[in-house]
Amino acid sequence: MSLCVHYSPCNSIGVMPQFCTPRTRTSHNRNWDLQRLRIVAKSNSDATQSTSTSLLSFLCPLLKLFSARDPSQPRNFTFELATSSLASLSRFAWGTKSIAESSLNKEITSDLPFSLQLFEFEACPFCRRVREALTELDLSVEVYPCPKGSVRHREVVRRTGGKEQFPFIIDQKSGIFIYESGDIVKYLFERYGEGRSPSSGLLESTIFTGWMPTILRAGRGMTRWEHSRPDPPPGKLELFSYENNPNARIVREALCELELPYILQNVGEGSPRMKLLLDASGSKEVPYFIDHNTGFQSGDYTTILSYLFETYSTVIL
Repeated sequence: MSLCVHYSPCNSIGVMPQFCTPRTRTSHNRNWDLQRLRIVAKSNSDATQSTSTSLLSFLCPLLKLFSARDPSQPRNFTFELATSSLASLSRFAWGTKSIAESSLNKEITSDLPFSLQLFEFEACPFCRRVREALTELDLSVEVYPCPKGSVRHREVVRRTGGKEQFPFIIDQKSGIFIYESGDIVKYLFERYGEGRSPSSGLLESTIFTGWMPTILRAGRGMTRWEHSRPDPPPGKLELFSYENNPNARIVREALCELELPYILQNVGEGSPRMKLLLDASGSKEVPYFIDHNTGFQSGDYTTILSYLFETYSTVIL
């Protein structure tokens, strides 16, 4: 059974205070109020996920042993980009294009509160399926990385839904919490797709090629880095990206390994949201990263990577 949870908020509720409106910063709203939740069972449309999740748990330590790399150390970026590009090729065009129409996105802004909150980790193939759908639908979302060894976000998922299973999405607008990637994708298209359906093969292909980026990237974006700061930054981090971009993938992996929550602005090919990226960077190239805490901005993935590990670690690099 997948889990769909409804809640009736008295005020707006947020998981991490830095992404919430000022009303949510009061002490009694800092954690999820589980007494407000009503749990409703749904039919499971993703029957293979439990078995595949067990396989992923088996692969995690093997991939980590194989990679044996400290993510903060200097990298061979030719090799990094080559493996990330192969990972993108393995997923064909999924997570590359937006199917949204500009007429449906008249009030596109980066300042409004975001209703969707996604708990996931970059290396998970089923989380990837949801991120691909978000790119197609041109939906931006608050991302709360949940790598293995998480000190914050996995506990939120466990207390909210009752188990640590990913992906897990919260739609504050409708008051629904959902596990299971297939159910999440179907919900997103039903609610935000304006009658559209996912690209052919997006749901079915995950079990066959969804693993390839995880293997090709040797488990990057799977485990929390041991020197990550235990507390999140006070203000928001913002990343312009689309799921299947090889450069952006490397940045998302680092954000996951540092367990840094961030705003994901999806700007796939044809995205009406591209104007936000042009206004911010003057270019249509991704990734483009903004740290609203320090004012740092960059469109170069190698520079972003160095900045993240230097700024959000507990050691001097």
